[in-house]
Amino acid sequence: MSTVYHIPAMLHETIEGLAIKPDGVYVDVTFGGGGHSRAILQAGAGKLYSFDQDADALQNAIDDDRWTFVHSNFRYLRNWMDYYGIEQIDGLLADLGVSFHHFDCPERGFSFRFSAPLDMRMNQTAKRTAADIVNSYSEEELAKVLYLYGEMKNSRLIAKNICRARAQKRIERTEDLVAASRIPAEMSKELARLFQALRIEVNDEMGALREMLVAARDLLKPGGRIAILTYHSLEDRLVKNFLRSGNLEGTIEKDFYGNNLSPFELIEKGREASPEEVARNPRSRSAKLRVAAKR
Repeated sequence: MSTVYHIPAMLHETIEGLAIKPDGVYVDVTFGGGGHSRAILQAGAGKLYSFDQDADALQNAIDDDRWTFVHSNFRYLRNWMDYYGIEQIDGLLADLGVSFHHFDCPERGFSFRFSAPLDMRMNQTAKRTAADIVNSYSEEELAKVLYLYGEMKNSRLIAKNICRARAQKRIERTEDLVAASRIPAEMSKELARLFQALRIEVNDEMGALREMLVAARDLLKPGGRIAILTYHSLEDRLVKNFLRSGNLEGTIEKDFYGNNLSPFELIEKGREASPEEVARNPRSRSAKLRVAAKR
């Protein structure tokens, strides 16, 4: 099991994209191992608010008067900024990848590599687990989750297999789900998609991302930067369209002269990790960095 909480992807490129202003106010909505947060402070930020809904992240606390930890889901970004009396921010960073800690901590149930309770909650005080979803959703609902969030072409068959298995015995553990799905062990990418889909559903990751993006747009000062690292096509498509258009629908509005009226100017349009970084940190292979500045 890894003792590294997380290695941030494209750390230098992300901090460079934020163009940190001395004494500026910044938000890291995905604190995790604290790598990005430390780099933001080292770059001269005046104040940094770091969000994480997982209490485990507190083990990486930063001893700096400029830093405030917010133990909350980033969907409540606007509420917390109101609470702290912050009307505008100079920049926001979101690393949407799951921390190594979650994948490598067997008892959290995020990975099919370990025998563990089928949990997958980022917020361990939340009531609904992956086991609850697997055992209570209808076959149609399960198929929809697997298709939308795992982009599994055989989602209906997998859902049918799961429902047949749970009719015999409740699915409680990671190995129970693997067996129920009937996905062969050698098809690790398909198993990863299955677990990804359930993780996204358990934590309502897409809903939270939508709420955070809207709040970030409204909070950013003119000239302020937003930098987002995505790791799968579903979230990347949402982020890409939002930064291009400034709205969740991805609808690009234009003025009389045909100029894009998006509140953002695109800086990075899906930068990928270098071959050297991928060699050092294989999990950075799927990362894409998108950066935009508020007009």
